[in-house]
Amino acid sequence: MACTACHGTQGKAGPDGYYPRLAGKPAGYLYNQLRNFQEGRRHYTLMAGLLAPLGPDYLRDMATYFSELDIPYPPPARSSAPAAVLERGKTLALRGDRTLGVPACVACHGNALTGVAPGAPGLLGLPRDYLNAQLGGWQTGQRKAHAPDCMADIARRLSADDVNAATQWLSSQTLPASTKPAIQRPAALPGALTLPPCGSAS
Repeated sequence: MACTACHGTQGKAGPDGYYPRLAGKPAGYLYNQLRNFQEGRRHYTLMAGLLAPLGPDYLRDMATYFSELDIPYPPPARSSAPAAVLERGKTLALRGDRTLGVPACVACHGNALTGVAPGAPGLLGLPRDYLNAQLGGWQTGQRKAHAPDCMADIARRLSADDVNAATQWLSSQTLPASTKPAIQRPAALPGALTLPPCGSAS
């Protein structure tokens, strides 16, 4: 109940675009983020206070509960961005940018961008404001992960225009019929950048 007060009934997201969806996200990812709030790698006073007295077994139970919920997603927001901006966002999401050293989002978040169990979250179905806030958090160090902190490295290579393009495109995409996380990370495409094991999923 403490979770759903902000994250919406059954964890299907808060009404303001700031509190993200919990339902259906990989249990490992949810658990790791709860620990990150407890241990100061993510910063939000309310979350830290709620989680401070809770032990790891309780956190795992919470993460498992929300991961097993299968709640329909609302229709995506329609983007008013110019076609060129949306095309750049699509390119970053599906192909990356070798000149910047930025891998495609699909390399870690799954070919359908619905996440990869146990530790990579889906990127579709999230409000643009939330996506912007998280990328900004990685860029400024407000959000951190265990080393190697690949998401921080990737985010810092993105310009403000690229962040805008990526979040405009991601937040406006219709979700696939199955929104469940993939079971394993997809194989790298020929010529794609490869990543080391990523602490962002830890």
